[in-house]
Amino acid sequence: MPLFKRKKTLTKGPHYQKEHIHEHSDMGDISTNLEDTLDQIKQLFNGAEDFSFREFKIHNSIPAAIIYLNQLVDMKRMEHHVINPLLNEKDGLHQEKNPTLDDILADISAAQIEKDTSYQKVIDYILSGGTVLLINGYNQALLIGEHKFTQRSIDEPLSEAVVLGPREGFNENIRTNISMIRRRLKTTKLKFETLKIGKLSKTDIAVVYLENIAQKTIVDEVRKRLNSIELDAVEDSGYILEFIEDDPYTVFPQALQTERPDRVVGNILEGRVAILVDNSPFALIVPVTFFQMMNSPEDYYGRFVMTSFIRGIRYLFLLIALLFPAIYIAVTTFHQELLPTNLLFSVAASREKVPFPAVVEALLMEITFEALREAGLRLPRPIGSTVSIVGALVIGQAAVEAGIVSAPLVIVVSTTGIASFMFPSYAFTGAIRLLRFVMIFLAAILGFYGILLGVFFILVHLVKLRSFGVPYLAPIAPFNLNNIKDIFIRVPWWKMNERPEQTGKRNLKRFGEK
Repeated sequence: MPLFKRKKTLTKGPHYQKEHIHEHSDMGDISTNLEDTLDQIKQLFNGAEDFSFREFKIHNSIPAAIIYLNQLVDMKRMEHHVINPLLNEKDGLHQEKNPTLDDILADISAAQIEKDTSYQKVIDYILSGGTVLLINGYNQALLIGEHKFTQRSIDEPLSEAVVLGPREGFNENIRTNISMIRRRLKTTKLKFETLKIGKLSKTDIAVVYLENIAQKTIVDEVRKRLNSIELDAVEDSGYILEFIEDDPYTVFPQALQTERPDRVVGNILEGRVAILVDNSPFALIVPVTFFQMMNSPEDYYGRFVMTSFIRGIRYLFLLIALLFPAIYIAVTTFHQELLPTNLLFSVAASREKVPFPAVVEALLMEITFEALREAGLRLPRPIGSTVSIVGALVIGQAAVEAGIVSAPLVIVVSTTGIASFMFPSYAFTGAIRLLRFVMIFLAAILGFYGILLGVFFILVHLVKLRSFGVPYLAPIAPFNLNNIKDIFIRVPWWKMNERPEQTGKRNLKRFGEK
């Protein structure tokens, strides 16, 4: 049985196109005639106002041209490192009548220079913000790295804030993101494999892993799925997320999205693979498990006793976020005998004036809460949190006084909303929010039998689910005693001497013999 079983092939789907756009892919090699080459390039960039070129003579003797896009090149560095050295006329002792390309290259003081003969590579390099030097009589172009990109500063991640731990997060520049990972792992075993995805955007993608730890089968599968993607443009890591999932129809995320370099490094050390996408501050980590989604980066920076306690609270509130409204509906509709007498009288009295059944009441409040949550996210930051909090208080109080909903349900929905904010992964939170509505409908139809039926089907689905061939409920199903040290609790660091077997079995030992 193959390790990786796909339910959907990557060669089909709504995002793929039967007719692909091939730009200047059949132009061959550049000509030795400078005018011919320059005319072809100018024709390709016709109408692009930021396209610039400058013709001059190297050392007053050899015709040449430099080509670039205005806003993507550092003009001062280009003048200092490229143009000025080539314009200076050499003295008689050092002047050569027929200098080679290497002689000309020696006069340029830029740090990054490549040679290439392909039109395809030349055009792609210009579009990527590089500078191209063409010289008459030579069929090779010099690709000079004088890029200038405007980028956001390195800030604290907003979606994964911590009290203890590093405060820096990824930004939209893939080179900066790679440097933050490289700074944390000073080893030659750390590998970055780059490729481009997007017929028009040609977005840089980096596959990151530790050569001596990551399983070759997983790395090969990541590479295969990425190479199978065909899109016009990739604007964020979320664009490729749906193309590389094992099961595209599940509500549970099969890749972890994070903007924390420390979290990426921690997962790489366990044998997982990270995917960085240019123009996106979110890295993808594969494969992932259910329990990995429940772990916060801060769990590894505090003492293990407190971390274990917080994890227990987190799993408790997972059940509350998923089942609390459904349990309220089941009890008030079908199983009133489960409530103590005094509590039953109190709930009945509060619902006496409510004109709706419990399920309508719960759906009304849940949908209103989801609307307030989204409004708080979309509004400007200074007023977003205020509107969501004040709106919940005002609407809840007004609804109770008007007799539209009961006070106990307001408590249930508020507690459920608080519980849903405790999960470190935003995508995982969305899955629980969606399943909560399913559980509400099942409870309204069958009571506790419906809740048990829903939980049963969720567990069966999770057991069947895979992320790049790794069971989603590992190491619980299948059970592995050695790997449960970092699941429901976190044992001390000196006890976690082995990596997870499902991802790091090539090199299980974290520490040395001592």
